[in-house]
Amino acid sequence: MHSLVLKRFFQISVAILVQAALLFISSGRLDWAMAWAYLGIGVAVVAINALILLPRNLELVAERAQIVKEGVKSWDKQLASIHGVFGPAATLIVAGLDARFGWSPQLGLIVQCGALVCVALGYGLCSWALASNRFFSCLVRIQKERGHTVITTGPYRIVRHPGYLGMAMFSLATPLMLGSLWALIPAGLTVCVLIVRTVLEDRTLQEELDGYTDYARHVRFRLLPGVW
Repeated sequence: MHSLVLKRFFQISVAILVQAALLFISSGRLDWAMAWAYLGIGVAVVAINALILLPRNLELVAERAQIVKEGVKSWDKQLASIHGVFGPAATLIVAGLDARFGWSPQLGLIVQCGALVCVALGYGLCSWALASNRFFSCLVRIQKERGHTVITTGPYRIVRHPGYLGMAMFSLATPLMLGSLWALIPAGLTVCVLIVRTVLEDRTLQEELDGYTDYARHVRFRLLPGVW
């Protein structure tokens, strides 16, 4: 158990270092304040999650550390890698190149700071979902060995996939925070993949998780309250 917890935090640390490398190598500069702010938000979220999750749910941390697990849906392996790895990486690289070559018009500081707030709120919503759902796995599967049940507390009272909503929020806000309109292209495509994953995951849960269909009748919206 403890080895898996250490593995998870090693994975997260490497991910943050990779993000830093993508931003600063593609931009060719280290004096990029918004890039440092973006990374700072990520580090702060990791620290807060560690304080919340470690005392309460080591099993979830261990679950999220394991990439290969039984029962993972084959379609989710591809979709998760696109919206969790390749899409965000492409967004950061394009934003960095934009900062280097000046493809986008200069965005106002108010726009960038507003986007920074949205990035933080998106991460915060993901953390809230993570803290509320002890079955918040990185990949779609029914966790029978852990007694998988429907979660109806926290943000799950409002939408059925609040973690994905948080991801969509910070994915679309990141390009604006970093001052790149061109980076909205890979970010938008990433969110499209996320929507497809939401549809397939929701269908899987309705078909395979006891009680989820009744839950879906009470919480009508998958991703965006009042819309869908």
